[in-house]
Amino acid sequence: MKKIAVFDTTLRDGEQTPGVALTVDEKIEIAKALDELGVDIIEAGFPISSEGDFKAVKKIAGLGLDSTVCGLARALTPDLDACINADVGLVHTFISTSPQHLKYQIKKSEDEVYDMAVNAVQYVRDHGFRCLFSPMDASRSDINYLKKVCMGVQEAGAEIINIPDTVGQMYPSRMKALIEELRKDIKVKIDVHCHNDFGMAVANTLASVEGGADQVQVAVNSLGERAGNADLEQVVMGIKILYGYDTNIKTERIYGTSKLVERLTGIRLMPNFPIVGDNAFAHESGIHTHGVLEKAETFEPTGLTPEMVGARRRLVLGKHVGVHGVEAKLKDLGFKVSKEQLNEITKKVKDLGDLGKRVVEDDLIAIASDIIGRAPKEKRMVELIDLREDLSLGKKPMAYVALEVKGRKKMATSEGVGPVDAALNAIREALKGYGKGRIRLEEYHLDAITGGSDALADVTIRVSDEEKSTIARGVHEDVVMASVVAFINGLNRILG
Repeated sequence: MKKIAVFDTTLRDGEQTPGVALTVDEKIEIAKALDELGVDIIEAGFPISSEGDFKAVKKIAGLGLDSTVCGLARALTPDLDACINADVGLVHTFISTSPQHLKYQIKKSEDEVYDMAVNAVQYVRDHGFRCLFSPMDASRSDINYLKKVCMGVQEAGAEIINIPDTVGQMYPSRMKALIEELRKDIKVKIDVHCHNDFGMAVANTLASVEGGADQVQVAVNSLGERAGNADLEQVVMGIKILYGYDTNIKTERIYGTSKLVERLTGIRLMPNFPIVGDNAFAHESGIHTHGVLEKAETFEPTGLTPEMVGARRRLVLGKHVGVHGVEAKLKDLGFKVSKEQLNEITKKVKDLGDLGKRVVEDDLIAIASDIIGRAPKEKRMVELIDLREDLSLGKKPMAYVALEVKGRKKMATSEGVGPVDAALNAIREALKGYGKGRIRLEEYHLDAITGGSDALADVTIRVSDEEKSTIARGVHEDVVMASVVAFINGLNRILG
């Protein structure tokens, strides 16, 4: 089976993401994670760029990792010396070869650039170090000149030649053709480094593999300059699942590595980011959920499972959810429900979804506990028909309730020190003559599930009359309604 080497540039190009600045300790933590992941080469930084980067690269190079530690250097002696002094396992040197860069960036002739490239590689080799060479902006370079430079550095001793699509302007068929053309003359390993300016970095990288590339440069979570680099997670799984090739990556560590980098860089992933995003293996639609529960590949890529990358499949609860999804989630949480209870829980989840509320696991636990804890409909003595409240500044809250009590409609109004107190007082007033003595609220506890102003209110109470006492629960997006639901649930237990 063909094996593709993986070169990770998270600590170098990835750290060039605007807003990202890693400490030495953070870079070491990521380097260790990349080593455990199975990356072949870790580009640890640009040693000449700062004292901190030199220190980080040197420390990482001294960790004794299985991965080869690489440092970046321009084709300038001070840069090359910085990498050599950092004692890296591989020096990655580069110089621009495109007309745009020669004319406007480095302001040198083709002959000057050729000599600098060859001399840089020779310098690295003369000092006993391995060398990777990159003709920067290769994808916009004249093909004949690009070949000339590549042949020159190959003869000078470069072990790997990287072909960068520096501004992300290639597309897959063109990238494949470029690598195929260069493969005719380049005998050493060909590497590719694709940027994502048009969203093509992963596709161009995979097309390069089709064209004969031996190694791919990637960054965790697609970090990098501007729109980022080819994403490690997508490229590795594409190589494995779509092409059937192998890498040294331990794919079950992909998700954990992604989350580590997300945490340390502070760059949050979009939920729909492939492979490692929160929604990558999440399903809400009832049709999709039902299919996935029967056979995962009905609505997931054939051969790709969340377990392969260290992730978990999620059944999302929202307005599109079906009973199969809710039932599966409840089963995972240890709930046993009747068909009637399942339908009621599903309806509640859908209703909350229609209100724009995202129902998380804690919400479902509260909803299920509330509904399961209610008396069966045929045994419920009290049902709420209507509740209205008047909240006027400077006046005590006033509540009106309409109840159905043993098939008869009862109405009452009452005031209270707050809207909850007013509503519960009105219910007591409507139930005068029922139960053994005065109905008392002895304990009241409110939790806002998951936090936020749209959190579900979870109310637990103890309600009693002269003979019975019970604990009841109510869950609702409105605090007053959650309190009323809990109170009525309790009343049905002590009055039933």
